[in-house]
Amino acid sequence: MKKYATILLALAATTSLAACGDEETSNTLAANGQDNVLQYQSTAGAVSLPELAEELGYFEDITLENVGPSTGGPESIQLTSIGETDFGNAFNGAIIKSVAKGVPIQAVVSSYGSDELTDNALYVLKDSGIDHPDDLVGKKIGMNTLGAHAEFFVTDYLRSGGLSEKDIKEAQPVVVPASSSIQTLKQKQLDAVVLGGLSAQLAQRDEAIVKLVSDVDVYNQTFAAGTYFFTKEYIEKNPDTVRTFTTGVAKALEWSREQPRDTLIDTFTTIIEKREGNETTENVQYFTSFGVPAANAAIQENEFSLWIDWLVKKGELEEGIIELDELYTNEFNDTLQ
Repeated sequence: MKKYATILLALAATTSLAACGDEETSNTLAANGQDNVLQYQSTAGAVSLPELAEELGYFEDITLENVGPSTGGPESIQLTSIGETDFGNAFNGAIIKSVAKGVPIQAVVSSYGSDELTDNALYVLKDSGIDHPDDLVGKKIGMNTLGAHAEFFVTDYLRSGGLSEKDIKEAQPVVVPASSSIQTLKQKQLDAVVLGGLSAQLAQRDEAIVKLVSDVDVYNQTFAAGTYFFTKEYIEKNPDTVRTFTTGVAKALEWSREQPRDTLIDTFTTIIEKREGNETTENVQYFTSFGVPAANAAIQENEFSLWIDWLVKKGELEEGIIELDELYTNEFNDTLQ
């Protein structure tokens, strides 16, 4: 992997080792001298827009190198910021918090969200007696990670019920893997869980579980919740690579909307079967959409300003400390030209 080639070269004790390092490094550069092997993290049993773009040939001479599974946006931001991966994927609110702390990343294209087909929602047991925001005070609410989309959405749902910040703090967020969240809810170890994607589809097929509220309900709009990002240094050194990546992702999103469902599922299955590790392809059978409502995965201003206002209101961000153009750009999305 190219991230380690420079280290090997620097530590080389022999000419042969140095030559090996040189060869490995050269194989990651396109004819224009820019990076063309992008290291990234995957999600087991699922297909991302960049993976789809590569499969469809939208990345031209760029290839992806999977360095392992992702555990969430915070880890993705950390690994990209230190150069262990070339691009990451995270909730926009997490990107705002990171940039405000000096992490030099910038979003370039939308990655996931909530639209008419896909959302993130709060689920409870039908017999739980939980019907309103105030019923969640003192209850345990499961979510895949803290400080991200799920926690922001739940907090705003509680606020919509007129609860005080003190009462809101008594609703207890609990980290639980998506793969076990439904079981944990049914065993009554949790009072509610935030689900999306496959987990949400499975929950909707379970007569014992009901959807309490979705993020689309709370915000009264569809929106992209996350974006793909690079470090600003990477963008400066590899602008053509970033442009090819961003435009390819945008094209892949539109392709996913235009194809018959059978074609989409067959393509996803092919992508997963090419990976090492014998991953299940069952999950893709439940795919509905990537959840990005805007055409060509364009990043919308409100998809960042919404969370800036949220963080300011909670006291986690000083008002006016950050500008929108520091957070994202649509400059590299040629489908918008």
